[in-house]
Amino acid sequence: MKCPKCQCEQPDSNTACKHCGIIFEKYFKYHPTENSTISQTETSIYPKITLKETLFYPGEKVDSPSVYSRAAVLIVISIWGLLLIFSSISSNATGSSFLHLINLPFHEAGHVIFRPFGEFMTSLGGTLGQLLMPLICFYVFLIKQHNTFAASVCAWWFGENFLDMAPYINDARAGQLLLLGGNYGHSSPYGFHDWEYILTETGLLQYDQSIAVGVHCLGSIIMISSVLWGTIIVLKQFKMLH
Repeated sequence: MKCPKCQCEQPDSNTACKHCGIIFEKYFKYHPTENSTISQTETSIYPKITLKETLFYPGEKVDSPSVYSRAAVLIVISIWGLLLIFSSISSNATGSSFLHLINLPFHEAGHVIFRPFGEFMTSLGGTLGQLLMPLICFYVFLIKQHNTFAASVCAWWFGENFLDMAPYINDARAGQLLLLGGNYGHSSPYGFHDWEYILTETGLLQYDQSIAVGVHCLGSIIMISSVLWGTIIVLKQFKMLH
């Protein structure tokens, strides 16, 4: 068969063009023609797009400014991410980052959204709120807009939120972290410090520092994986320029 866009010859079993990267099923959905290599009947039974093809889809069309801009974004989040990853949890480097000010409204909104489900979920809702927002953005970019690079950046943001959470978890027993409103955990009413309450209620308070380390490591893995994913996408787009 020939690709309907670039006319590159390739096996009939291909679901995406090996040259320009378009996904045939989507192409014929929006560009139906009577003389298409694949008819409308055939597209309805065409093999479904695999997870690998979805994750590494480079887009149907790229241009130099966008590709070089994405490469620059990759460099920035790589360096920034490594600085956060290799900072100690007790230093609260993520809390000093401007991204913390972006995560904070979603954290506070989570408390409000989950309030109808009881006190425990109200406290946990802050953490869930700041994790759900990058996941929602990830879904929109990957599934709705098929922008895999933007999805990889959202995945990096998702991982960064775990690093943002780790100092808060680590502070559950000590209560030395400055909280919203100028309060400290050690002098605030029980329940004001989310993770002191969560870990006390679940009987895990004595493991606060170990849990914080685990959360920090999980976030680090997600961030590094996201950068590698974005790098693969950008390299594919560089090839499409030539």
